[in-house]
Amino acid sequence: MNDDAAWLTVPDFADRLATTASKVREMLREGQLLAVRRGERQTLQIPAGVIVDGERGPEVVHTLHGTLTLLRDAGMDDAECAEWLLAEDAELGMAPLDALREGRRAHVRRIAQALL
Repeated sequence: MNDDAAWLTVPDFADRLATTASKVREMLREGQLLAVRRGERQTLQIPAGVIVDGERGPEVVHTLHGTLTLLRDAGMDDAECAEWLLAEDAELGMAPLDALREGRRAHVRRIAQALL
């Protein structure tokens, strides 16, 4: 997994989104987000890169949920999803998460679909 990527704990992620930690935990339960236990204390952390500037402030990349669904259908757990999203992809020329942030949903999902 890319250790260079910025990661946020659930409370820090909630602060960035201007919401509550319980709302973030709900998003995790519903599969809208992914989280991985990391660090010495094995805290639950979320990649900071899933947050983008929206029209009304910070928000989660809109296309993340559908992409996570595809990856989970391919049998990946959250740690594997995070690794795939954050790793450089030769076909994309960037990490899939970066491509999602740029609005390249179809291209990312086509690559994810090949994993099924």
